Amino acid sequence: MDKIKNNIVIEYNDEGYLMYSESFPGAYTRGKDQNEALSKFPNEIKRYCKWAGIDYSETDIVESVIVQYNKSSLRIHEADSDVIFLSEQAPLSEQEYELIKNRVLKSANDFQMLYDSIPNKNFTPLKERMSFYGAVPRTSKEMYVHTNNVTNYYVGEIGVKLSNLANIHENRVQAIKAIENIDRFLENKTFNGSYGEQWSLLKVLRRFIWHDHIHAKAMYRIALKEWEEDRIQNPFYF
Repeated sequence: MDKIKNNIVIEYNDEGYLMYSESFPGAYTRGKDQNEALSKFPNEIKRYCKWAGIDYSETDIVESVIVQYNKSSLRIHEADSDVIFLSEQAPLSEQEYELIKNRVLKSANDFQMLYDSIPNKNFTPLKERMSFYGAVPRTSKEMYVHTNNVTNYYVGEIGVKLSNLANIHENRVQAIKAIENIDRFLENKTFNGSYGEQWSLLKVLRRFIWHDHIHAKAMYRIALKEWEEDRIQNPFYF
């Protein structure tokens, strides 16, 4: 039995808690309070390890340590976020970059795989709901378009300009190539982006995985309302 170290960054307010794994970029939990969100991490980290191809045992213990708190005025309970980790503001080694880049590309590919397996992309059991940003995506097609469309916004916050492609994996590949054309991109500089939010390359990469997994989980759950589990691809191991 081994311990899996999981450093956690917390974003919170009176409406809820959003926790991110610093150790496993893109892994996250949510809860009405700190204990609820924290209790979900062992399963989330083991799911993430399975998805990312990281060796672990079901008997391994996930040891979570909170390393950063950030009180926010955003709608945390709806996964609205602007935190930048302290660890996301240091230069990257080539090895660190390649590791997370490959996960970013895998995430987009797996998102496409899940989406392609859903027979009717316009099916939804969800009622219309509005958020601060407008109508919340309810169908698989709407979730796909929404998840893909943040691509040029994310990279634009670190100075990369591109027009989105319709296919999420092709769009992600395009974004990575554009990032790698930035002079000394591994310096991982911090940028003051829109709405006073701080961004870095490492934050962008983490946000890609996190955002994919949020909407992939919602898409998968919607699909299981209508079709048998063996008909729907589950590359994220939800």
